[in-house]
Amino acid sequence: MSEMAVRKDDLLLYAVTDRRWLHGKRLYDAAESALQGGVTFLQLREKSAGTMPRASLLKEARELLTLCRRYRVPFVIDDDVELAMAIGADGVHVGQSDMEAGTARRRIGKDKILGVSVQTVKEARIAAACGADYLGVGAVFPTDSKEDAEIVRYETLKEICSAAAVPVVAIGGINDENVMQLAGSGIAGIAVISAIFAKKDIRIAAQRLLCKVKEAKGR
Repeated sequence: MSEMAVRKDDLLLYAVTDRRWLHGKRLYDAAESALQGGVTFLQLREKSAGTMPRASLLKEARELLTLCRRYRVPFVIDDDVELAMAIGADGVHVGQSDMEAGTARRRIGKDKILGVSVQTVKEARIAAACGADYLGVGAVFPTDSKEDAEIVRYETLKEICSAAAVPVVAIGGINDENVMQLAGSGIAGIAVISAIFAKKDIRIAAQRLLCKVKEAKGR
């Protein structure tokens, strides 16, 4: 775990960007609307990075980092350690097929946030032992954002929350209609993409989800 360990409240409403849902909006504007609505953590997930000029990606990431600083919300980069280090992001999030957690921890150093995607108790324990600050577990429901994602059953999610030494964020197909099904699982929060960014009013969507996840957590 890093010296900049994540507080559980930081993970309550974790938004992951996806420009597929922007429909003409600027990513910066969509992110700001989400933050205004109460998003507590932001991840830049730029799947078009391979076709996007690196200079444009750096500029976009720096702007989002500055925005998150203003709202006092942690900002991490999905997978791209080089980008995270180049702009001084708060950390990175890696999947099982991206970079091994221990390698990611060594590369970003001990003072940055490391998030790791897991689907089993074994993966959760390994990730925590390798220095993960939080775990992303999913998909907990079917999701359009990752159609080939395997579903993690509620019982498995609960087991991971009990076994993990770090906070757990549920991800995958979560919206304001099904979030209550995660009540009692032990999660620190939820991570969402389309449930916020695909909505016409992003700020209101974030507000509604924040209320729902607090309800699910009995707060």
